[in-house]
Amino acid sequence: MARIHNGKKGKSGSTKPHNADIPEWSLKDPEKVKTLILELSEKGYSTAVIGTILRDQHAVPDVRKVCGKRINQILQENNKAAEIPEDLMNLLQRALALVDHLESNRKDLHNSRQLQLTESKIRRIARYYISEGKLSSDWKYDRKQVRLMVA
Repeated sequence: MARIHNGKKGKSGSTKPHNADIPEWSLKDPEKVKTLILELSEKGYSTAVIGTILRDQHAVPDVRKVCGKRINQILQENNKAAEIPEDLMNLLQRALALVDHLESNRKDLHNSRQLQLTESKIRRIARYYISEGKLSSDWKYDRKQVRLMVA
């Protein structure tokens, strides 16, 4: 698949090995994994960071194989999921950093273009999340309001 804002075809990414069974050395108790996920989310970690902590510190290579659900699904069941999806929040943080940079460097044309591309990605992914019902239908991206959304 091609990249959105690039004329190139992109790089292929790595894939997980096709193992249906859980390794012998891993933590296999789904209830303990769920409590770990909820504890880590209360500390303010994102789902990606929770997965990394579970993998590196608690010997859980794949939460989906242990619990049968993704980390975000477990958080949604317990009403701990974020209001704005994580990928959209990351784009909003990038846009905020670019806006802050452009306030002090007004002639930086390259980053001005990157801000335009990032804002277009935000609008595109927001349109998807609105159609899926994960964002309210009146949600709009506004460059002046992005600081309030991220904070």
